[in-house]
Amino acid sequence: MSGLSPSSPERRSFFTSFNAGVTSLAALAIGGVAMAKPKSAARWEPARHEKDDWLDQVPGKHRLLFDTIYPDGLGDALAFANNFILVNKSDYGVDSKELAVVVVVRHRSTPFGYNDAIWAKYGSALAPITPIEDPKSKQAPKVNLYNSDEYAGLMPSRGTTLDSLTKRGVQIAVCSMATRGIADILAGKVGGNGDAINSELMANLVPNARMVPAGIVAVNRAQERGYSLVG
Repeated sequence: MSGLSPSSPERRSFFTSFNAGVTSLAALAIGGVAMAKPKSAARWEPARHEKDDWLDQVPGKHRLLFDTIYPDGLGDALAFANNFILVNKSDYGVDSKELAVVVVVRHRSTPFGYNDAIWAKYGSALAPITPIEDPKSKQAPKVNLYNSDEYAGLMPSRGTTLDSLTKRGVQIAVCSMATRGIADILAGKVGGNGDAINSELMANLVPNARMVPAGIVAVNRAQERGYSLVG
């Protein structure tokens, strides 16, 4: 190196080659960083629990869930569920047995998951919880108003009863958490035992109904399993 003059061709050639090498190394380093793509996060999948598997066991080409918390909301849900079934049959040729439809009754609509035997026995105590009254007598109902042909035309369900839907495959999901609370309220009003009344309520559901741990959880699990939600 000391023998090369600053202007000699050999010296210029050396530095040209050196600079080119440095540039190439830098480019490789930068390129290496650019090519190191971050790993994409794994796609989130909901956890599955055995007690929710019934939602997948309901046969259906289409899945729909109604979430109800008040009596009027339940009435609307029954009317719209009926519309859903009718139009799928008339316009798409899809029979009701090919539809997975679930109606969740929770909070203040929970008592309508119980049959007439419960309403006949506890109607005066259930009415303020809901709240609701017999549209004819203006007193506490003695039957499940949403499951009676006698009252069908007087309710927001527009003539559709729970029984008419469940016979076509609609499932009713009754909130266990609300039922437990209702049992304790009834026990306080009639002087009974909360545990015994809770068992009585669970044993007297409307047809095609099941207890679920909590209505709000059923709403969540159904959506995770492909059900469209109508609130």
